[in-house]
Amino acid sequence: MCGAIAGVVSCLDATSAGFPGICHNPMRCSVLACTSGGVPRRSEHEGCIMKIVVIGGSGLIGSKLVKKLGEHGHQAVAASPDSGVNTLTGEGLADVLQGASVVVDVSNSPSFEEAAVMEFFTTSTRNLLRYETAAGVTHHVALSVVGTERIPDSPYLRAKNAQETLIKESGIPYSIVHATQFFEFVKRIADEATDGTTVRLPPVLFQPMAADDVAKAVGRVAVGAPLNGTVEVAGPQQFRFDELIRQALRARNDPREVVSDPHARYFGAELGERSLVPGDGARLGETRFEEWLGQPTLAK
Repeated sequence: MCGAIAGVVSCLDATSAGFPGICHNPMRCSVLACTSGGVPRRSEHEGCIMKIVVIGGSGLIGSKLVKKLGEHGHQAVAASPDSGVNTLTGEGLADVLQGASVVVDVSNSPSFEEAAVMEFFTTSTRNLLRYETAAGVTHHVALSVVGTERIPDSPYLRAKNAQETLIKESGIPYSIVHATQFFEFVKRIADEATDGTTVRLPPVLFQPMAADDVAKAVGRVAVGAPLNGTVEVAGPQQFRFDELIRQALRARNDPREVVSDPHARYFGAELGERSLVPGDGARLGETRFEEWLGQPTLAK
């Protein structure tokens, strides 16, 4: 078996489009037939393709992730209430997780109200982890937010922090991906900060990224070995928060005025200079903001 080291089977070479693949449960893999470069011929070892269940698989990140994982030969399953899977009630979890090696949770709360968002992330995560344990899932991946541990005033980030604590204490090998804000959410950010025709935002550092790059980063983590830790991902450029939103609104011919206000709150929290940017060693996406703005179709 090529690439078999200490019971872990390497399914795709790390140079294969930058998207490595590792079987986390070698008992579910059949004998490999590899090329000389270490990249297996898919048709000769279908048993080594991982089943990866994407919770929130019909959303912005989830749909992109399912597509990318499928392109790399994995059995990617989109799970959401639309497909009969409800993590709040547990409905459909036992069936969809059967035979899965990896679960990636990119779901989001439909409400950011303090009690509702806490209930969503804690209840859904507890249910998910319980069913994963029963199914023998060997890697839990969660998408979270850069700054989760630094912004306790935010009800949303307190809920995400509670989610992360449950994952770390579950006993299931895990990886947590902290991403910065998405380009696709700049309009929503502006809307939340709008008072009349004025958008008030703090002039702190801001390093957002494209949803495509988020999906790629999460995909690379999902098919790799569990980190049992956290990795940060961000865009390739830093901006001032107010300046980037001003640029985005101008590109949309939005007449609202963006005003710099050091005490303006971001989803309920006052921000420090580096609250929203990653530390050293973050993995950076490739898409620059001006390139994204120039795309013919922007996610609204």
